[in-house]
Amino acid sequence: MRYLAATRPAFLSVTLVACVLGLATAYRTGLALDAVTALVTVLFALLAHAGVNVINDYHDGLSGADALNTERLFPFTGGSRFIQNGVLTLRQTARFGYGLLALVIAAGLWLSWHTGPGLLAIGAGGLLAGWAYSAPPLRLMSRGLGELAIAAGWLLVVVGSDYVQRGSFDALPFIAGLSYALLVANLLFINQFPDHAGDAAAGKRTLVVLLGPQTAKWAYLLIAIVAYGWLLGMVGKDTLPQKSAAAAMTLVLSFTAARDLLEYASQPAALEPAIKRTILAANLHGMVLAGALMFG
Repeated sequence: MRYLAATRPAFLSVTLVACVLGLATAYRTGLALDAVTALVTVLFALLAHAGVNVINDYHDGLSGADALNTERLFPFTGGSRFIQNGVLTLRQTARFGYGLLALVIAAGLWLSWHTGPGLLAIGAGGLLAGWAYSAPPLRLMSRGLGELAIAAGWLLVVVGSDYVQRGSFDALPFIAGLSYALLVANLLFINQFPDHAGDAAAGKRTLVVLLGPQTAKWAYLLIAIVAYGWLLGMVGKDTLPQKSAAAAMTLVLSFTAARDLLEYASQPAALEPAIKRTILAANLHGMVLAGALMFG
């Protein structure tokens, strides 16, 4: 059970939703979904996310960022703290995280054999984004590029789930997945505010550390505006079905979270409601969009 808990399973929902969204774009274009490959896709996408979570804990343990983080909001930010609390050693954490990714690579090869070689590029890109998010030498999160890596990674989950069913590339999963991927990036972004003091002390130069909380807080609102603007723009051009506009209702959650962040950016303890609304906004947005694509 401790190994399962180390993956932070409560946060894997964003990957499940990304897979559902990718399956929905495939179904939208008239494809009959294959239950076996769909199930394998979902299971191993979840394993990939779990592995990335564990590897992130490992590298934050090495850098000292989690140990220095005294303002984290449990269970949302600051990692699992299994290393700091002696539940797992650094070595056990590393072996577990990279072991999970090894399983994902094996599954990806099997799926590629059944669907097409393009999945190799999608899978490699997704794993690279997840690994490079926290691991040296790239350490994208420590260069202010974490949000870009997260948006790219979760967009590739949508695209990959579609590709497994389609066997080829199509524009629809890119178009439908972008607003969702941006909202997932906002979730990782808002979590940096409670962690920024510990990150700064450890030399982890996230976007919040680089800009400072009072400047960085505006980026959350900007990302949300771009996400919802993209969705409504694609609906307006009839690239997405009209009922997809219902997913924009989650802007109430995103914008009220942005309001709280603008007010409490430098008060980590007050950000828990905003983080919860950000999680709900991303998950609900993806599920409503998937429903509109499948049944709209």
